[in-house]
Amino acid sequence: MNEPTGEDKAPPSLSVVIVAYNSAESLPACVKALAGQSFTDFELLIVNNASPQGEAHGAARGHPFARVIEAGANLGFAAGVNLGAQAARGRWLVLLNPDAYPDPDWLEQLTAAAARHPKVRAFTSRQVMAHDRTLLDGLGDVMSGPAIPYRGGYLNPDLGDAPEGEVFSPCGAAMMVDLALFRAMGGLEERFFCYCEDVDFGYRLQLAGEPTLLVPAAVVAHEGSATSGGPKSDFAVFHGVRNRFWVLIQDTPGLLLPLVLPLHLLAFAVISLRPQNRPLLGVTWRGFKAALAGLGPVWNRRRVIQKGRKASALQIARAMTWDPRDLSGRRAVIRPLRPSRRGAP
Repeated sequence: MNEPTGEDKAPPSLSVVIVAYNSAESLPACVKALAGQSFTDFELLIVNNASPQGEAHGAARGHPFARVIEAGANLGFAAGVNLGAQAARGRWLVLLNPDAYPDPDWLEQLTAAAARHPKVRAFTSRQVMAHDRTLLDGLGDVMSGPAIPYRGGYLNPDLGDAPEGEVFSPCGAAMMVDLALFRAMGGLEERFFCYCEDVDFGYRLQLAGEPTLLVPAAVVAHEGSATSGGPKSDFAVFHGVRNRFWVLIQDTPGLLLPLVLPLHLLAFAVISLRPQNRPLLGVTWRGFKAALAGLGPVWNRRRVIQKGRKASALQIARAMTWDPRDLSGRRAVIRPLRPSRRGAP
């Protein structure tokens, strides 16, 4: 009897999606790290965003668990992930950046956390810096009172004592979410193209009453912005400024908006005028103007999101941090998993 292949095989537990674009230097090592996972019941879908480096097929070659999906153009990270999710066959959708290198037990730790917490449907990883694993790249994403999101603990020492608990949103570099939930929520916001689409998705999880659990034992080493020229590139600054504002407008509950909006504008001005950021004022202003120009569709999207909201404004406010020292120090904000989200479903 012939061995079943492709769609004839039983669905895997996990579908890992990697969006490939200008990632020739990192993608092979990323796939190699996946090949060494202790948990093996997964498929890998590499979405080739028409990368000029043509790295997707070479990285997949020799790995039976991997297949390449041709996007036909550079769709951006958000639409690339959504394309991969359409083809996914697993119970869980796992997102992994091509410049993130998981420890051998990464998938095992994520699936173990899902088994321990059957009411939780979104998980995020402990990310360390690839060039120096003693430094954190992030412990989930944090939403501050001024609606300036950041990766919790970024560039702080990794003391190895992070507790398992709720964070505001998962980081798209290394996260796991229930595939049915991901699809029901419409996936990532494709208008964002790149940057903050994971924060927007996590905010919408909060609005839907769906927690995100940090699994500190699930570790990846992350380079960060390796395919977009670094966090201070014009591309990163433009999309970061524009998309942060769009997240604020479409996701902030109405009762919080009169408070959050002026705080955001004040924080935005203070951050932009810091000496180290002044050389970026031109692209920062272009990003802000693009945010204002795109407010029509964003406001329409807001109506849909807020109409389906299950969490109260107070619950959202409690999930955020209002301590300015958290934002200035990029401190992680991890809270105990609420009792209603523990135990059997």
